[in-house]
Amino acid sequence: MAEDYTKVPRFMGGPAGWISIVFPAVLFVYFMGLLPEVAEVPILRGMDWVPSLGIRLSVLLDGLSMTFALLITGIGTAVTLYSSRYLGDHPHYPRFVCYLLAFMVGMLGLVLSDNLLSIFVFWEVTTISSYLLIGFNADKAVSRRSALQALLVTGAGGLTLLAGIIVLGNVAGTYEVSGIVAQGDLIRNHPMYLAILLMFLAGAFTKSAQVPFHFWLPNAMAAPTPVSAYLHSATMVKAGIFLMARMNPVLGDTPVWFWVLTIFGGVTAVFASVMAIRQTDIKQVLAYTTLMALGTLTMLIGAGTHYAISAAMLFLVVHSLYKAALFLMIGIVDHSTGTRDANTLSGLGRAMPLTAIAAALAALSMAGIPPLVGFVGKEYMYKAGLGLEGGAMYWVIAMTFAASALMFVAGGIVAWKPFTGKMGQTPHKAHEGPWQMLAGPLVLGALSLTFGLLPDLLGEYIVGPAARAVYGPHEDLHLHLWGGFNAALYLSLATFAAGWLLYLCHQKLRGFLARFEASNPVDFDAGWDRLLDGFKAFAAWQTALIQNGSLQRYMAVIFATFIVLVGGTYLFKGAFDGAIGLSAAEVHPVQWTVLALIIVGAILVTWTHSRMTAVAGMGVVGIGVSLIFITFSAPDVAITQLLVEVLVVVLVSLVMLRLPYLPRRSTKTFRAGHAVIAGGVGAVITFLMLSVLGSDFDPRLTEFFEKSSYPDAHGRNIVNVILVDFRALDTFGEITVVTMAAIAAYALLRGIKKSTPDEKET
Repeated sequence: MAEDYTKVPRFMGGPAGWISIVFPAVLFVYFMGLLPEVAEVPILRGMDWVPSLGIRLSVLLDGLSMTFALLITGIGTAVTLYSSRYLGDHPHYPRFVCYLLAFMVGMLGLVLSDNLLSIFVFWEVTTISSYLLIGFNADKAVSRRSALQALLVTGAGGLTLLAGIIVLGNVAGTYEVSGIVAQGDLIRNHPMYLAILLMFLAGAFTKSAQVPFHFWLPNAMAAPTPVSAYLHSATMVKAGIFLMARMNPVLGDTPVWFWVLTIFGGVTAVFASVMAIRQTDIKQVLAYTTLMALGTLTMLIGAGTHYAISAAMLFLVVHSLYKAALFLMIGIVDHSTGTRDANTLSGLGRAMPLTAIAAALAALSMAGIPPLVGFVGKEYMYKAGLGLEGGAMYWVIAMTFAASALMFVAGGIVAWKPFTGKMGQTPHKAHEGPWQMLAGPLVLGALSLTFGLLPDLLGEYIVGPAARAVYGPHEDLHLHLWGGFNAALYLSLATFAAGWLLYLCHQKLRGFLARFEASNPVDFDAGWDRLLDGFKAFAAWQTALIQNGSLQRYMAVIFATFIVLVGGTYLFKGAFDGAIGLSAAEVHPVQWTVLALIIVGAILVTWTHSRMTAVAGMGVVGIGVSLIFITFSAPDVAITQLLVEVLVVVLVSLVMLRLPYLPRRSTKTFRAGHAVIAGGVGAVITFLMLSVLGSDFDPRLTEFFEKSSYPDAHGRNIVNVILVDFRALDTFGEITVVTMAAIAAYALLRGIKKSTPDEKET
């Protein structure tokens, strides 16, 4: 409920508060100045970001991105002004402002980017910043759990989205959205279309909380109220909607796109609406109504007609206006009365008249009652459904009708009951909120009324250009409050009647839903906990199996994985077929002798139980390798290999003489498992080398070093020049690692004390 913390008195939140208000306000004014230009022609700007990969940091300001930019900055200004009073005295308010502005910048970058990779970068910025905002009250377990849940769900979707972006970029040959849109037919007919679609929808559905990923969003109410208002109305949860709208010209207009979005969107809308009237916490009621809006937007984008896309863009604005106002209103009520319980709150209109006005305007728009702009939005949703054919028409109309009627009920629960009737008993005496907290809800409510009375103003500059950006060129959109007696109007009247009847019996309906929920075995939130418990149990089992403290086990797992992944990939791809073969006649007798020496050393290592003998056997293998280098006229490498092998054998032997006795782990004479792994690694490496030798040799690198070695590095020994000059930093790093290892070994050896006769007896 109301925030409880030790206050640090600040005027308007101090410098952090002023910065947080001015920043989005200036951006809002800037975007408003570009509105007439963008309504006519999109603005595209860019610069090279990673030229070697052909990646640009580009900005696309069209009707869609302009709509989101105005919502992000406009509602952001209202939220930051509200926060300066709501949380301005919080000891960690400056940190809150940093998180909120990072969230704002992430969303702006996401909607303005014309490059898919930069969209993903900003997508993850919103994921991380929302995690920090939801978990702002980190001393509360519920905040930490909700923040982690949101992070993991949306983060997993983000990784899937990244895979889809990479595949789409490879198919299209570019990551620029403006370039990809022009290849819509090519991508829809590509064999990878379905995989790309599913990966993009996984990112969008998790971000915008579509069923079955919906459960994280109501839990995000653990965040402070300003965060909830911003997150639900204009930012993070709308990111998935933005992605689907942006990709509609590329991935849309196919049966799978249509049915997946309309079915999942419709189910989410109705399910969330039912769950909204089940809640008694009015903030939770609004959380589920956000799910309803997200489901409706998804369904309309999936429908894909011009009417449906126009309805989606209109409802996007409608929902943002009333949802931000209602969340901010609830914060005022909670701040004033100390409770958000719908069963307790009543009669607040007498003590809080301005809050009641803001609540009424927003709730009437949410219920779709004229002359609020919500009525215009609902009319267009019905027109979108009526414009479809067959079963799709009945599905969209039915889902819209059910969700709209239940939204009527939710509006009554949130804004009618708390402000009418007899004054209820609340923890604190109700009083009006300060102007900083009232300004946002009143302005947003007034905009809902203004756009309802003058809807064509909204259609000309906002909804129309946004619809053209999503759907493509089409005739100008004309919105109107009164469209005459038609099927959409009759459906709206039926919605009002059904909503009013449901509101009258919503208490009984709430009790029925509570009993049903208690007996329902399907609980997504509890299922999430079980999923995490399963991951933890799997991690514990895996750790006990693989990371059990045995160096032998670690080495075995690493090399076995190498055999399976590398060898299996080569086998599956048929790459071993290209490996060249050598006849016995091509191998010199000296080489056969060296090979026999290496094999004997390797067998000795796998057979012996003596660690000293095993070290000596490894030294034999290393010396054999150095002999091979000599036979192929590489004395430098041979000397280096020989020195390393001798030093390793000597130093390891000296160290082992100082270490305590370690008992044998196994009594087996021959360790077959170790031999199989060693033989497998050797076989894979052998075939890899033969495959390399069997492929065409590219001499460009060799020619470069031959030509550049002496003129640039003044050295005739090309190997030395490469190591010392061309790979100087790499060599320096290797020397540093060796030096640190030597220092650590020296410290370890120096720390071992010789045992005295008395210590041995003890």
